[in-house]
Amino acid sequence: MTTTINPRLTQSFRFVRATYADGVAELAYAFDQGEEMVERIRFPGAPAVPPERRQAFDAALKLLHLVAGVSYYKAGVPPQIEAAPLDGATADLLDALYLHGLAEFAYRNGLDLRGRIAFPRSAPSPLRGEGRGEGSLLRQAPALGLPRRTLVPIGGGKDSLVAVEAIKSIGGEATATWVGNSPLIAACAERTGLPTLNIQRELSPVLFELNRLGAWNGHIPVTAINSVILAVAAILYGYDSIAFANERSASAATLEYEGQQVNHQWSKGFVFEAMLSDWLHAHVAVDLDYCSLLRPFSELAITRAFARLTPYFDAFSSCNRNFRILGPRPADRWCGQCPKCHFVFLALAPFCPKPRLLSIFGRNLLDDETQAAGFDALLEYQDHKPFECVGEGAEARAAMYALSQRPEWQEDALVARFVREILPQLDPASLALEPWLEPSAEHRVPLRLQPALQAIG
Repeated sequence: MTTTINPRLTQSFRFVRATYADGVAELAYAFDQGEEMVERIRFPGAPAVPPERRQAFDAALKLLHLVAGVSYYKAGVPPQIEAAPLDGATADLLDALYLHGLAEFAYRNGLDLRGRIAFPRSAPSPLRGEGRGEGSLLRQAPALGLPRRTLVPIGGGKDSLVAVEAIKSIGGEATATWVGNSPLIAACAERTGLPTLNIQRELSPVLFELNRLGAWNGHIPVTAINSVILAVAAILYGYDSIAFANERSASAATLEYEGQQVNHQWSKGFVFEAMLSDWLHAHVAVDLDYCSLLRPFSELAITRAFARLTPYFDAFSSCNRNFRILGPRPADRWCGQCPKCHFVFLALAPFCPKPRLLSIFGRNLLDDETQAAGFDALLEYQDHKPFECVGEGAEARAAMYALSQRPEWQEDALVARFVREILPQLDPASLALEPWLEPSAEHRVPLRLQPALQAIG
């Protein structure tokens, strides 16, 4: 490795090129005139791009290059972004993604990215009115006649399995897909019984070297990157919909810092979903739908649905320590210490028989006083919600209150502590479980998949 550049001292981040051949996309980036960072994304058994889809494929690949660049840009956050000029809708999407998707990264590193991120824009068209996003209102890509089948991303946790079973319940044709090489996700995908598609993403080794040398590092909006990888895959393999399993709660901010909302899950939220969905309809194919099938539902409603899917109980895991790029992984599927373990245990408890839940986790997390601080954060008691993909504080409080009313849970250490210390500070009228089980009308689920919503609610 020849890299000696300190990206924190650079002046520009360059999008160098994006190419595709024989199932491999290569995405190249650089700081100033430094060494290129080349990422490779491998699409297994990829067919030739049909001529009638070539323009759509190229548009999706271009967006992938721009979106995946967030992994590299954050190493230096230089003041200038160098790329070919973009139409207003594309620049708006990227400005929002880099600003809000990196908000947690900025917060943790003491940075302020507001006013710093500005993708280059082409001159507005007087005929189309393309300024800040206006072009997307007037433009529509052609229909490609894509096959009526769905890519369902699998993450190894409960949410994507609920989405899979909902689509299966309406006889929908679907493929379980994931990016990366997690054996746990592969096992979950196999358990669904669906055809599978495993795409590989190889980050540039230069990035890891920059991290070793002291580059800025932290959370990135990986769901956005995976979303656009699957948009490329949909055009390549022939799918008319991509159905993620992002819940309503993903849109709620983790905290507010100096006037900016900081949401760990921003690229799982509804704003990003709507922006990308509109962009794909305008720039790629009007018959390519991107949505979250679980958007109408809270985390508690989803865990209630998952509690009925007993064949997955010995296969799923939402423990984030299982999905690190680098570093050791737990010996079993649940570390029992991280916010995801805490939240899934708490959210499942009202809907799952206690012995079954304890058998899934191998222990009772609510009867362990050393876990108090972790559960306090979920409840937003003396702390903010964790920077993890967990539900809202009000959801967690409703779940804990429900357990406090059930004899089989009342004597557990943290439930008893909730009753003793926290409950007297809360309004019992705000703790009902039932309102969280009602679906919202806000979603982007296409008409042909909407009957699957009935299987969830």
